[in-house]
Amino acid sequence: MLKQSNCSFTILYSEFLGSIFNLRIYLCRMEAFLKNLFADQQYNEKSFFLIAGPCVVENETLLMEVAEKVSASCKKLGIPYIFKSSYRKANRTSSTSFTGIGDVAALKLLQAVSKKYSLPVVTDIHSEPEAALAAKYVDVLQIPAFLCRQTELLIAAANTGKIVNVKKGQFVSGEAMKFAVDKIYKAGNKKVMLTERGTTFGYQDLVVDYRNIPIMQSHGVPVVMDVTHSLQQPNQSSGITGGNPQMISTIAKAAIAAGADGIFIETHPDPSKALSDGANMLRLELLENLLEQLIKIRKAVL
Repeated sequence: MLKQSNCSFTILYSEFLGSIFNLRIYLCRMEAFLKNLFADQQYNEKSFFLIAGPCVVENETLLMEVAEKVSASCKKLGIPYIFKSSYRKANRTSSTSFTGIGDVAALKLLQAVSKKYSLPVVTDIHSEPEAALAAKYVDVLQIPAFLCRQTELLIAAANTGKIVNVKKGQFVSGEAMKFAVDKIYKAGNKKVMLTERGTTFGYQDLVVDYRNIPIMQSHGVPVVMDVTHSLQQPNQSSGITGGNPQMISTIAKAAIAAGADGIFIETHPDPSKALSDGANMLRLELLENLLEQLIKIRKAVL
């Protein structure tokens, strides 16, 4: 009986070592696509990476101001940085909400930011034709949470060869996100990230289950914490999504402590005047101080 138990233990231990070895191989590959993405930046390789910018492309002045200030902070702190802004907002509560300045015009502005500040850029896509269009201008294609199960959209994004960042639906478990990863892998693209952005709690609130960070990392991909969207308060009677921005620091700190690979924060010089998601965005002048705090936590947990 003891001999059989020892044998079983040996088999299980071997399988465990094998899985760890395979994970290390994957992590090296994952690290390679991120290193390629950040090739034009100098940063601390042990740092988390940052995805940040205004929710939607409003105008050139806004994009350039945010890119200049955030990139300067990231250079100072050794944080690799991806500039984010949606060229079009398709998921709006009200038909009167701002959706964009025009697809090509907005994409060209994102490309201009990338060239001027030597930054990779990410933007959302909502349909298969948008994947090919946006891929001409940006480095990372982002799948909105509501669309994370749309097979054709995931495949179209994968087929561009760009990095694909899939946001976990508010209605999906971290475990179930392995199917989104599999769809992209089977299309021949191994450059995948997953983003946690909260889970529906009742009709007008979200909660964050931090177990989803290690759970989604177990799928072999880097995991980002979308801090600001996790603080949305959707489905308001006004037709405008509410938010809880005073909790941004709390959500971000907990995510770094839980081991998130990246942090996603939408930021604006004056959120009260933002044309989308102003209720949950971080005021731009507050970002650097928050990043300094997150770096301290990252060092403590490594």
